[in-house]
Amino acid sequence: MSLVRDILKRDMELFYDDLDCECKISDSSCDAILVSDFTEYNPLHNGHFHCMKTAKGMFPESLFVAIVPGLFERSGRGIPYILPREVRAEIAISVGADIVVEGPPMGIMGSGQYSLCLCKMFQALNTDYIPRGYKPVEGMDEILKRINRGHHVASKPYKVIDKTTNEILLNGKLEEDNYVITSFSNSLSKIGFDYADKFIFVERIEGVSGTLIRESIQKDNFDEVTDMMPKKTIEVLKREIKNNSIIYGIRDEESILDTANNYSLTELSNLNLFNEKLAKSIAENRPYDNLESLENSISFGFSSHFRQRVLSILENPIPKKIISEYIDKYPSNIRVLAYKNKDSLEKFKEKVNNENVFHY
Repeated sequence: MSLVRDILKRDMELFYDDLDCECKISDSSCDAILVSDFTEYNPLHNGHFHCMKTAKGMFPESLFVAIVPGLFERSGRGIPYILPREVRAEIAISVGADIVVEGPPMGIMGSGQYSLCLCKMFQALNTDYIPRGYKPVEGMDEILKRINRGHHVASKPYKVIDKTTNEILLNGKLEEDNYVITSFSNSLSKIGFDYADKFIFVERIEGVSGTLIRESIQKDNFDEVTDMMPKKTIEVLKREIKNNSIIYGIRDEESILDTANNYSLTELSNLNLFNEKLAKSIAENRPYDNLESLENSISFGFSSHFRQRVLSILENPIPKKIISEYIDKYPSNIRVLAYKNKDSLEKFKEKVNNENVFHY
């Protein structure tokens, strides 16, 4: 618990440092090819490794940059990560990445908000190619073709549309990996980034189970998942288990309950992703002695991972107005979590169009 509390305290300071910092745009004269991948690496498994190897194989002289979500260590579902980002970055470098940079605070944002931040990061890095894993399903080939032509493709409730031609490409909802692709297309279009022929679409491999991997970590027994992850990932997981540094599922319960019990209705309503209905459902059922009773107070009808996001927001209570300002300025700083060597780091600094590049 103390490790998580220390991380969250540090990250809140970093968040407001970024908010107070002005982005310094520079002219890039570097002709290096930069391949930029966004992945949570939670933890890095063979699916991630396959996508990395495919992209590096296509552009062997390129600079491979992994964007690993950072601040507050909560996933897009609002759930605490297995490993802190510095450790996830270490694994990524060990299996082939040249640079790992810190991505946006996913767990306290809506999917559209962090998609926009990620795409602004692609732009700030002067990204040449974006590898992305996908699951082949009926209609997906046409969606990928349109995106690689630079069409503005977006997911709407129960359909996918080509906003460039005003055509419906698919009726129904996309699975998570495929949805991320259309979300990127939508966000990249909004910021005016020309992504024609920039995506490297990699068919997702089978035989990787996130559930089994998480169970193996909890049991400290990797016999059933040795073929699902690179050897380095398993080595680091065993090391971090021994060091008692696994943060999966660990929250700062005291802070969450303090926010839920003591924030006024107006303060709760002003938090990111909150509305008056959600704020009332929390305020009317307090006080709370534990997280279970708090989760049960969240308005009926929300998905389970929305509840996890709510917990993450209560854990790190930032008003939606502040989040909006943060997104507008993002990325004011580019923090490098890890790098292969000094030559790679210098080439990276020459390539990006932001002078505020820092290394932890």
